[in-house]
Amino acid sequence: MSSDTVEDVLAVLAPGQGAQKPGMLTPWLELPGAESFFRWAGAIADADLLTLGTTGDAEAIKDTAVTQPLVVAMSLFVARELGGLPGPVAHSPQTGRDVVITGHSVGELTAAALAGVLSVEAAIALTAVRGRAMARACALTPTGMSAVLGGDADELAAALEQHGLAPANLNGGGQTVVAGPLEGLAALKAAPPAGARVLPLSVAGAFHTPYMAPAREELEALVGGLQPADPSRLLLSNADGAAVSSGAEVLSRLVTQVTSPVHFDACLATLRDLGVTAAIELPPAGALAGLAKREWKGADIEVLALSGPGDLDRARALIDAARGRPEPEHQPDWRVVVSPVRGTVSPADVAEGTRLPAGTPLGRIRSRRGEADVSAGYDGVLAEWLVQDGDLVDAGDPLARLYPEVSA
Repeated sequence: MSSDTVEDVLAVLAPGQGAQKPGMLTPWLELPGAESFFRWAGAIADADLLTLGTTGDAEAIKDTAVTQPLVVAMSLFVARELGGLPGPVAHSPQTGRDVVITGHSVGELTAAALAGVLSVEAAIALTAVRGRAMARACALTPTGMSAVLGGDADELAAALEQHGLAPANLNGGGQTVVAGPLEGLAALKAAPPAGARVLPLSVAGAFHTPYMAPAREELEALVGGLQPADPSRLLLSNADGAAVSSGAEVLSRLVTQVTSPVHFDACLATLRDLGVTAAIELPPAGALAGLAKREWKGADIEVLALSGPGDLDRARALIDAARGRPEPEHQPDWRVVVSPVRGTVSPADVAEGTRLPAGTPLGRIRSRRGEADVSAGYDGVLAEWLVQDGDLVDAGDPLARLYPEVSA
């Protein structure tokens, strides 16, 4: 990657499901317009977000169908309150190019709205559809997720294979979230890899795994009706940590991420490479700020979790410091093609340096459950193979580097 950076680059982090807490909305209701905003957002999502966010107990806010739109609406409301971010406020490609935005899982819909790809209404509505579809998928098979902290990566991979589990979120900071059948998660917790802790998460199912295939199909049938704009700010993707330059590609990735691992570690690495000097996590804040602090340990990067209205003044100061400076022209020079499943790789017979139109087959992964084809997601040049025929790869492992094609 290029080393070009710009001073005072601000990152905005949008949390996903799992960050919610009972009563998390209550302190924000002191702000003018908050109650009406959440009533309006609830009408769009067809859910009582106001009640859920104030008096809903832990079990109520675990419900995927309603928790996802609540988390996204909460982040978008506070972004509007800050005034220096796009979404509910006016923005254009010529103004407000002063931050880099990334979200975690459903937080990618928040990020898409903040980057101007989707309207706030469309982001909340699509999140509600996503949440309901994933809730239905969760009901088909008893599954769940657990966070694994520490331990050896190879030992963890072997344990996941043994128990029929998959890595769902590669979060950085020494944390991997794994997902699959409840009995497999229980076996992993009972006998974790050496030096690892296993913490069950309060979620309804195995997100970002093939168990969510029915939800992905529902979203694929829906997004064709949307008309996304191209991002007006630098927007990083959970798929590989790379910047996404077209609205159509953002929507495509929002659909595929439902069954694909989240590479938040790659997003944090890209932010560091871009020279980020400060990061703000939107509410419900805390989880991503903690990951960033651990991943960026030793770097001079201020990380602010917006825990309540009392944090808004500091957030505005960070935004003011970045406003008016040019957004980094640097886009990550390459993007990584990753494996969709665990298995044995057979790369296509394509030489490095070859120009590849979008959709070009790049190989096949053979797993115990079948075969999965891998292809180029965009026009580009094959820069480097990262695997050889017969290599064993995990879901999300890098297979090749592609340089996006740039028009002359």
